[in-house]
Amino acid sequence: QLEIFQNQIREKAKLFDELVFCIGENGIDLAQKAGINPERIVKTANWLGSMLVTARVAGIKSILLFGYHGKLIKLAGGIFHTHNHLADGRLEIMTAYCAKLGLPQLEIKKILSCATTESALNLLKELDAAEENKHNWVDNIYREINQAIDSKSEKYVRKYTEKKLCVGSVLFDRQRKIISQSKNALLLLDKLC
Repeated sequence: QLEIFQNQIREKAKLFDELVFCIGENGIDLAQKAGINPERIVKTANWLGSMLVTARVAGIKSILLFGYHGKLIKLAGGIFHTHNHLADGRLEIMTAYCAKLGLPQLEIKKILSCATTESALNLLKELDAAEENKHNWVDNIYREINQAIDSKSEKYVRKYTEKKLCVGSVLFDRQRKIISQSKNALLLLDKLC
């Protein structure tokens, strides 16, 4: 299946400089609803690292990652094969970014104890509501996660190809609502929609 996906990238690279990577069907559906040409969309499954490298080698200059936050957050931790049996660390990654941005210690412990990234996101939303968005934890933490996804993805590609790839990321939740978009994502969306 990886080979099939890589061949799709090579074929699309003959037509486009920018592509959109979606791990699953929800991402594909949301990307199309956002106005992205379906011809630019590539399903990646869990092979994001390999697919990013394949895209750059094929001549793609920019990739928009459009995916569920519980999957793409792994890239912020340097995990580029996102299947759970290989590596997880989602809550640990989220906890690290919460700590970096100054979330109180008690709340950090709660985040790390959550069963899923979705429940951790809901905890941050509850905290924002209780504080009347005084800190905007969701916006600030996810902005940081988006930036890390973009920069670590770009570094990953450069490591294997010695070529620059612009990466942007759009993260959505279980209700298929967009949580955050990186600066690169906003620029790419202007080109892709």
